[in-house]
Amino acid sequence: MTVADELTLRGVADGATVALVLGRQAVGLAWDGGELELAADPVDVVRGARALHPRWTWWSARETAAPLAARGVHLRTCWDLGAVGRLVHGLRRDDPAAVWAAGAGLPEPPPERPGPSAGGAQALDLLDLLDGEDAGPPRDTDGRLSRAWSGGAWREDPVRWAALAVRVQADQERRLRSLPDPRRGAGGPPLAVLTAWAESAAALLAVELERDGLPLDRSVVTGLLEDVLGPPPADEADAAALAAARDAQVLRLFPGPPVDLRSPLQVKDLLGRAGFVLPDTRSWRLEPHARTSPAVQALLRWRKAERLATTYGWSWLERSVGADGRLRGSWRAADGASGRMTASSGLHNLPAELRPAVRAEPGHVLVRADLGQVEPRVLAVVSGDPGLARAAREDDLYAPVAAALRCGRPTAKVAVLAAMYGQTSGTAGAALRDLDRAYPTAMAYLRDAEATGLRGGALRTYGGRQLVVPPGAGRFARNAVVQGAAAELFKAWAATVRDGLVALDGSIVLCLHDELLLQVPVAAADAAAALLPDALRSTASWWAAGSPVRFVADVRVAATWADAKG
Repeated sequence: MTVADELTLRGVADGATVALVLGRQAVGLAWDGGELELAADPVDVVRGARALHPRWTWWSARETAAPLAARGVHLRTCWDLGAVGRLVHGLRRDDPAAVWAAGAGLPEPPPERPGPSAGGAQALDLLDLLDGEDAGPPRDTDGRLSRAWSGGAWREDPVRWAALAVRVQADQERRLRSLPDPRRGAGGPPLAVLTAWAESAAALLAVELERDGLPLDRSVVTGLLEDVLGPPPADEADAAALAAARDAQVLRLFPGPPVDLRSPLQVKDLLGRAGFVLPDTRSWRLEPHARTSPAVQALLRWRKAERLATTYGWSWLERSVGADGRLRGSWRAADGASGRMTASSGLHNLPAELRPAVRAEPGHVLVRADLGQVEPRVLAVVSGDPGLARAAREDDLYAPVAAALRCGRPTAKVAVLAAMYGQTSGTAGAALRDLDRAYPTAMAYLRDAEATGLRGGALRTYGGRQLVVPPGAGRFARNAVVQGAAAELFKAWAATVRDGLVALDGSIVLCLHDELLLQVPVAAADAAAALLPDALRSTASWWAAGSPVRFVADVRVAATWADAKG
């Protein structure tokens, strides 16, 4: 009897939500009304259940999906309790203890400490304490969730943990279904539930990005670093000597005694001695002076070299780039603030100098797409401003905005971005004031969010993410309701693209806020290039249902990321 047959006999319907927990010796499955323990290979269990198209539920993609993905199992849909816990409760942690406590109305528990307790005895497992009258969570004497949540013993009874996951999933979905749906005339599941599915898919994508890495041509990186930094240092003393030599190339061009170029205050004084009296030493402020000053030119070149040396230098290359030429870092499906995907190892901040090294592997190409002017378009949707929505029908949103504000396009762009980021004065001050006249609904939406942030409280994004805002964080709140919604749209788009890439034998290799980078076989380049805008239209049709706003993506195919960015 197959796994699918056994589940069917136990009343599991096609497409049902089934919790999955990988124990040490068995696999635990649970669903609404039943549970099953199988002493079988987890890969065989998952593949055997495919005929029922289950929506797998688990506590964490990192805990459950990662070992399956490492063995080549592609999981299409899921409900990730950690990712959805962040969405529903505004959690900054996604471990089971934090997720359970939030659902049970308990304070955030202390971080898990597996192993012996402070008294020397082995900590009790949560499941040892779930046999009370209401099978509720264990509590310490202060009413908090017991520190003895984990310790690894739960792996001995995976079916009970799977049953517990079913309870948490049902509670999360009930909470999301109770939220108002901001879309007009949309059918099907509420937007908050759709967002939960997309956030869960993003957690799966994060596992795959961490596993697969970003293709990097190591020889190109080596050449770029040698051009800027010289050969790899032999030891720490050699590295210090090379850094001092780079410093000397700048300091010799400035009058007076040397300073620490890593200190903004000292650099400001250094520039003052050379006749450049500036309010700060930001690069954009120095760049106009570099046209006429070799000293400022040298300082800006030094900054680029210093960034490479300290963040993307020889040690980074050896630490983060594997023998297979893949740059790997840890990925999270959502940060603790507005919900953007995050990555380590510098994956989200690779300098332009290194983009030529991001190169498709033999027989493949890179396909890049970024969402054009995504945050103002998102603002048009989430605020429901009819004027801004009309502007967002155009390929270039800023052209009709400039006409409405009676200013140039660059000024209109600065004004819109400044409004979303909480700036109220500056070079676009007059245009900012005109935004209230032209787009009153959008500006009122931003002001309401800012007011909540100033007094402190809870906000929800368009897709249902709870934002817990401390008092005085008005500018953060003003931007987070837009940036958070944009992150939700982006991840929903990425999930749709991920699904479509299976047939093309391609994969997403980088997510960068509003940009996707794919690697596909050369023969699939055109299909992948068509998939990206098609997936965007499909996603927008439910994400922005009832809104006339149009989302656009610029798509390019190339051998390197530098070429794909144009």
